[in-house]
Amino acid sequence: MKRVFFLFAVLLSFSVLGPLCRADEGMWLYNAFPRDKVKAKYGFDLSQAWLDHVRLGSVRFNNGGSGSFVSPDGLTFTNHHVGAVCVQQLSTHGHDYIQEGFYAKTQAEEARCPDLELNELVGIEDVTSTVKAAAKPEMSSAEAGRAQRAAMSRIEKDCTSSTGLRCDVVTFYSGEVYNLYKYKKYTDVRLVFAPEFDAAFFGGDPDNFTYPRYDLDITFFRVYENDKPAHTENYLRWSKQGVRENELIFVSGHPGSTGRQRTIAQLEFLRDLDYPSRLETYKRRIALLQKFSGESEENARIAKEHLFSYQNGFKAVTGYLVPLNDRQIMATKQADEAKLQATFKAEPKNKAAPNPWDEISESVKVQREMYLPLTYIERNRGFNSQLASFARWLVRATAEKTKPSEQRLREYRDSALPSLEQELFSTAPIYKSIETVTLADSLAQMRDALGAENPVVRKVLNGKTPEDAAKDLIANTKLDDVSVRKQLYQGGTAAVVSSNDPLIALMREIDPDAREVRKQYDDKVDAAERRAGAAINRTRFAHSGFNHPPDATFTLRLSYGAVKGYVENGKKIPYFTTFAGGFEHAAEHGNQPPYKLPESWTRVKSSLNLATPLNYVSTADIIGGNSGSPTLDRKGEIVGIIFDGNIQSLAWNFVYDDKQARSVHVDSRGIVEALRKIYGATALVDELTGAKTAGASR
Repeated sequence: MKRVFFLFAVLLSFSVLGPLCRADEGMWLYNAFPRDKVKAKYGFDLSQAWLDHVRLGSVRFNNGGSGSFVSPDGLTFTNHHVGAVCVQQLSTHGHDYIQEGFYAKTQAEEARCPDLELNELVGIEDVTSTVKAAAKPEMSSAEAGRAQRAAMSRIEKDCTSSTGLRCDVVTFYSGEVYNLYKYKKYTDVRLVFAPEFDAAFFGGDPDNFTYPRYDLDITFFRVYENDKPAHTENYLRWSKQGVRENELIFVSGHPGSTGRQRTIAQLEFLRDLDYPSRLETYKRRIALLQKFSGESEENARIAKEHLFSYQNGFKAVTGYLVPLNDRQIMATKQADEAKLQATFKAEPKNKAAPNPWDEISESVKVQREMYLPLTYIERNRGFNSQLASFARWLVRATAEKTKPSEQRLREYRDSALPSLEQELFSTAPIYKSIETVTLADSLAQMRDALGAENPVVRKVLNGKTPEDAAKDLIANTKLDDVSVRKQLYQGGTAAVVSSNDPLIALMREIDPDAREVRKQYDDKVDAAERRAGAAINRTRFAHSGFNHPPDATFTLRLSYGAVKGYVENGKKIPYFTTFAGGFEHAAEHGNQPPYKLPESWTRVKSSLNLATPLNYVSTADIIGGNSGSPTLDRKGEIVGIIFDGNIQSLAWNFVYDDKQARSVHVDSRGIVEALRKIYGATALVDELTGAKTAGASR
């Protein structure tokens, strides 16, 4: 930890090697937050106690989102679209909680999610010296990469063994800094409240990544320990005042991934190959799911969350491409990179050193060559099926567990296995109807991408059409039975090797092929970029200090900004919207989906304070993964929750600008208004505001 504090303590002075953080830019580490910068601009001095309290009040949802504790009795707050996986899993043919909503009036009615895991960051430790020491000077990049991965696994195993916590070594700045993050895990998570989909995602895909918005994108859960509500001392209190224009706010969450510090070669790889390939896949799967959904109401229910996910991904990646196709932005990045290269070469100690930008360029060439087999075979694009994923995990996990933890693939190290087991043994329903069509389509896509004569494709199809192969595999597998999965996992390699389950047999047969391409990636791409990226960042730090936080890694960060509207096409966009605006927006579209408000809203319209703020925007720096992040005022009290960004904010993946780009929040006042007057959830509001404890009957 001392190393990170020291590096960030370097003066954030102007650098000739690149621009300073613009305005409110920054998804900052909690152990390296720029308190002086916030004080200079906003006149607010964060205390360490404030930072510690907010950190401990924030949680990570293992399915890709953020959240927070909002009562001393384990009540937890996130977005509807983060919690929707659990809501969908708890739904049945007779009770579609995605469509109709859910409210547990008593704790006895709170429904346990099958495989949801929440993580609270309780400790951070710098382990940079230990991890970097594992890579000896005489080692190749591949050898150094393997040595460092082994060191990370040993650190995690020792930490988990001594503390009982989930322990993850997190790589920052491409391998120049390593922190050990210690998490308290909650695996008994129960659904308390979710609004109807039509309220949570009002405006649907057309309004996604837009503003103004009128969404109640919220869900409440409760975490339990030993079958009782957990005592969460560091919960975040609910604000009674809400926010005002130009007010300073903070966002505490888990941004997934950004690429602001990537080289030009890496950015061009995303622009020219990876993102277009993803968009093609998303478009194909959206069409498939729409067709499947149109066949019956039950199909539509089963596919709804999957369809939303792909639609959201398609729009997001489309937005990510905008800055990469912007000549001015790319020219600025190229100029910054050239300056940094010149500085590197000017250092006497680097005269005989390999050029790290050249090394990364070479690794990107390798990545381009292996992109298709890596993506379709190892990363499972060719096997779009939950049951196929279970088969892969069983084949891999049982084999990897026979090795020492530090010699395994990273996702099967000892410290990671409990989370994998939580999902592998989930009781969530699996629908073979959708599994069959998604697997068939992805097999056909893999055949077309790799070629019908590709050895792996031939093994998978075995002379059949993709449709027939998928039908046989899904119809005859028994992996939809949790007890079968447990039996195979607990039986180890002997059980997996002797299994005649068709999906197990398939994954067993192609595993050597998948491992081969994985090894090439780990040795020739990941390891090379780790070593070269660390060298680049050392140059940056030595001459300019830390004027940027590390790229996002789905680990806890703290952003800040101002509640602020903007101007678009000559029109002033106000910073907040109201319930009245939501009803008007619905009327403008004929009250038809996706602009149809639920009956629960229209029925009580006359009793609502229609002037109550519902959504608002700010300049706080976010990206995917921040969904569900609590929005906090200076007191550290909740004034809202992140649920989206406008389309301009998608460029934040690579470059921050606050002229029009905004993060979008649900207003805390709108949440209370809706809970009390629309849903009659008065006791839930009382718990939020401290008027009544969770133990009282709701």
